[in-house]
Amino acid sequence: MIEEWKTALKTHPVPRTFREVTQAFKAAIATTMGEGGGQCRYKVADSSVFNALVLFCIKDLYMILQKMLNLKPSKDQNKPVFPSSSSKWHRNLTDIKMYLSGVVQLLSSLTEASVVGAVLKHANQLVLYYLCLPKQCRHLIKWSTGEEMSRVLAFLALNKISRHKQKTYLNSILKQMYISYVQNCKFTSPNMLPMVNFMQRTLTEMYSLDTQATYQHGFIYIRQLAIHLRNAMTMKKKETYQSVYNWQYIHCLYLWSRVLSTLHPSDVLQPLIYPLCQVVIGTIKLVPTAKYYPLRMHCCRALTLLSSSTNTFVPVLPFLLEIFQQVDFNKKPGRMSKKPINFAVILKLNKVNLMEKAYKDGLMDQLYDLMLEYFHSQASSISFPELALPTVIQLKAFLKECKVANYSKPMRQLLDKVQENSNYITAQRQKATFGVADTAAVAVWEKRIKEEGTPLSRYHSQWKKLREKEIQLEISGKERMEDLDLPEIKRRKIQDRKIEDKKEFKDLFQSDSSSDEENGGLKIKGEFTLQLAEGQEDVVEDLQLSDDE
Repeated sequence: MIEEWKTALKTHPVPRTFREVTQAFKAAIATTMGEGGGQCRYKVADSSVFNALVLFCIKDLYMILQKMLNLKPSKDQNKPVFPSSSSKWHRNLTDIKMYLSGVVQLLSSLTEASVVGAVLKHANQLVLYYLCLPKQCRHLIKWSTGEEMSRVLAFLALNKISRHKQKTYLNSILKQMYISYVQNCKFTSPNMLPMVNFMQRTLTEMYSLDTQATYQHGFIYIRQLAIHLRNAMTMKKKETYQSVYNWQYIHCLYLWSRVLSTLHPSDVLQPLIYPLCQVVIGTIKLVPTAKYYPLRMHCCRALTLLSSSTNTFVPVLPFLLEIFQQVDFNKKPGRMSKKPINFAVILKLNKVNLMEKAYKDGLMDQLYDLMLEYFHSQASSISFPELALPTVIQLKAFLKECKVANYSKPMRQLLDKVQENSNYITAQRQKATFGVADTAAVAVWEKRIKEEGTPLSRYHSQWKKLREKEIQLEISGKERMEDLDLPEIKRRKIQDRKIEDKKEFKDLFQSDSSSDEENGGLKIKGEFTLQLAEGQEDVVEDLQLSDDE
């Protein structure tokens, strides 16, 4: 029967045959929802029939619909041809509604990612049909904002809906996408980070469609973050601290930093930069202890992104230089660590972490990376020498006191590059013919310096390439270690080894003297005796690493 429908609709599509297909499709979907298709005209009892019917629908039905409604593809993508403009639309409206609802129900019931992807591609084709039917469109939006398996295709569907019916759907889509983002970033791990980054990029792209709507959403949500922070600062309780020092809060701060940075310059969004910076700085200052250094690094990274992209001065360096005064890098670690600490996926450290060598190693790497990133963002600024002076003084004092080569070497390298860049900017400033008050001339001068390149910017580009290679090697190294099928080492018991050793000696040096066997030794020409004392073994013990090492 399915083959007959397929042949009939491909050669001469008529509403009656299309109605029969939609009725069968409805019956097939009812079986996935556990309804059994009691109210349907057809019954789909066999899995092969179900697969054949669904495959036919998602592969051919879109083109059949286009042909049946006499719809021609639009030449201008910005002005699509809506199916409701067809004279045959109202005649087939009931069946189209039934089919579109069935597609969303099918998406909700599927669990296999590849199948969801295939059906979602079909749904993307049908977006213009959904736009003509508000109820079915809302169902598709609700499913797409909560989808986890095929995020790219779900985003494409939402983006297409928002572009064609911006006034109708954009606000609700942005709200649902933001709520979905907050719900999905409750926990963070190396496997979750790519998904969180993807959601940030897609949300930023959606916010770029309408800056007025973005300002309204940004104002509400940044204000919400500020209220949580204010409550934590005034009440000073563990519960209120936890409402700020969690992954959802930090990811929201970074999301809005990304949105404002990407959409800059924008006169509409410019007023949100200052309050967002204040909230991020307040988050750092809430509990400024060593335990929350990883959280501080995340906040500093968000501030650096804002500062570099929006041409706004944000005092990031004091929060990094403060760590040099609070941490004694000369003090020997209390214990050795099994593996390095990944600052990218943690917000706080426990007492054991603070005693480990990996803590100071990771902290030094983070300080080097963040300070270099910030100085690179200001490398072409006309005020770079004055901006760098406090850091130069602080780093010199640190290098004078630090006796650990692994910590002093990267800081000395950073200090040299910063001083080299300061000297370069100073030399270029001396050639300038304008005053400090001439902001237009200063902007032109900074633009020229940035295009020509500075010593620090050239070093940063080389460092970034090497850093990316290191990260890739770390990831590939972990994968290789996981794939290795390492053999299991079976250790013999001490008593078994003692017996085997005695047998070997006995076979090699057979003696007629019974006293030799009794004493457990060997007499050679009566001059000296090789004696194996009781409880002693001439074997190499296995090296075992304790948990403390």
